[in-house]
Order: sequence, then C-alpha cells, then structure tokens
Amino acid sequence: MLLKYLVDCLEKSNIKVFYLFDKRTEDIFSTIPADKRKFLPAGIPERLKFYTVNYAKYSTVLCFGNLPPPIRIKAKVFVYFHQRLFLKIPDEFKLKTKLIYLVKQQVVNMTKHNADVWLLQSQLMKEQLSKKYRIDAKKVEILPFYPPILTSENLQNKVERQQNKFLYVSNVAPHKNHERLIEAFCLAYDKIKQGELVLTIPESANAIIQLINQKKSQGYPINNIGFIDRNELATQYLSSQYLIFPSLAESFGLGLVEAIDLGCKVIGADLPYTYQVCEPSLTFDAFNIDSIKKAIITASSQDLPLSKKIINNDTNTLLEMLEN
Repeated sequence: MLLKYLVDCLEKSNIKVFYLFDKRTEDIFSTIPADKRKFLPAGIPERLKFYTVNYAKYSTVLCFGNLPPPIRIKAKVFVYFHQRLFLKIPDEFKLKTKLIYLVKQQVVNMTKHNADVWLLQSQLMKEQLSKKYRIDAKKVEILPFYPPILTSENLQNKVERQQNKFLYVSNVAPHKNHERLIEAFCLAYDKIKQGELVLTIPESANAIIQLINQKKSQGYPINNIGFIDRNELATQYLSSQYLIFPSLAESFGLGLVEAIDLGCKVIGADLPYTYQVCEPSLTFDAFNIDSIKKAIITASSQDLPLSKKIINNDTNTLLEMLEN
C-alpha cells in the first residue's frame, strides 16, 4: 500500500522516473508504461545484474525495500528503511524464522556502504539503525510518509461510532500478537459481557482463523472482516470507539495514525514505537494477556482521553529530495 501510494505521487509529479519492481507486484503496476518499468524476480542475483548493466545510467536511486543496491553505483542512493525486524527479531519467533531474518540482517550489513542516505520513519528507528549497523547518524534522516485516509463529510455524518467496539487493523505475523489479544478479549468479555473485537485477518491464516471460529462458537463477539479496501477501512475506523494495537514490533504503526485521524481512541502497546507516533489514550503490556484484558475492561468502563498524533506526513519533502 505504501509503495502504491508513493508511485501514485511520483506519477502525478514532474519527476522523470524509471521503476524497478518486484515481479510479485506485476498485477498492481502493470498499467505503468513498459518503457518506464521493469519487473524482476525477488532476490539479489537479478538486482546485481540490473545494477551492473545500469551502473551509471541514473542520477538518483530510491530503494524502497530496505536494502541498498548489491553494488556501489554512480547515482546518489536513498534507502527507505522500514523493516523493524531487520533491527530486532522478537524472541517469540520460531528458529527457522529467526534464521531467515538473521541472514537478511547480514545482507543489510554487507551492502550498507552502497547507500548515501537512509530514510526512516522515526527517531527510534534512526537510533537503532545507526547503532546496529554502525551507520553515521548524519547519513540517516527521519522522513515519515503515509497515504492519508480520506473520507467524505457525508460518510462521517452517516457512520455511527459504536461504543466498546475494538478494532485491530493488521496483517498476520507472529509479532502482530493476535493470539494474546483474542485470549485477553475473551477473558475481559467473561467479566463485563460487552464489547466487540473486529479483526482484519486473511482467510489463509489458518491457525488464527481456527482460533477465531472456536471463540465465536463459544459465544464471543469476534468479527473477522478479512482484507478490506481503503473505503471500507475508513468506515471501520469511523464506527469503532477504539483501535487496540498489541503488536510487539513496528517501524511506524500506520494504523495508529489512521485511527486517530478518524476519531478512534488508541489503546496501544507500552512499547517505544507507540510513543514515536502518538499519545495513546491507554497502554498495556503487550506480552501479558492479563494486562491487555485489564486495558479492555478499563476502556469499557471509563471515559478515556482522546489520543493525539505527534508525527507529520512528509510526502512532499520526500518528493523534493528525489527531484533535487
């Protein structure tokens, strides 16, 4: 979604761009003229071949996928680094997943000298990147950008906000912490007998889907709406009293920003990434089911203060950097 937004912005600008896309995005970007883009299979060998052939062809390169080019090229290279797992791997990950990310971290370390400027979404990410990979802080800039979630005044007036509706907008990965959230919600519901938990989990996530179905069969009000488009997402934010966000690791936490923009109160993990983005209405220990349960009960029984966003959208700054 973020890449699609960036490409849309570039296409509307006066910047002359050639796009090097991952082949897995071919359906998304196939409408871009063939002379302005190329699709490559994922992996280093194809990228190495491309940059070797085009060593001196471009004046500026923006690498959006966290990694610099595999070789040093003549262009000024910006790397948009937004993968939190390249900085710290959660202990909860299985050994195989940990090994995969350890290899990817080594790739970052081996190619880091091929970048001129690193663009990150928060001060925390900047500090962690500089420390882990020993990158000069002068080469790292904080530049958060994200697609604004737009709604019409008519939609805002039409949608009624539902009391004690807890929304968690997230894909599925071990660090997204769905299992603890679901268990905590059910424990809270056992005590207060009110509320609804709404999730956005794809049907392909078999283990989580089975857990949801099991809880629903036991009478718990958990509603999985699956993947939804931006219009429906706006409706969900507008109709929810709370965004509950238990993720264990985030580079930015786009859902936190979107929710606040559309009037949700944020109940977030008591982790640094939360405070880099907003002042939440309430926090909890994301590693502790009982703490999450207590936060849900508190939110259901008290009038929490509004959450506040503390970051800006710097899309225009990014475009200016690329143009200049």
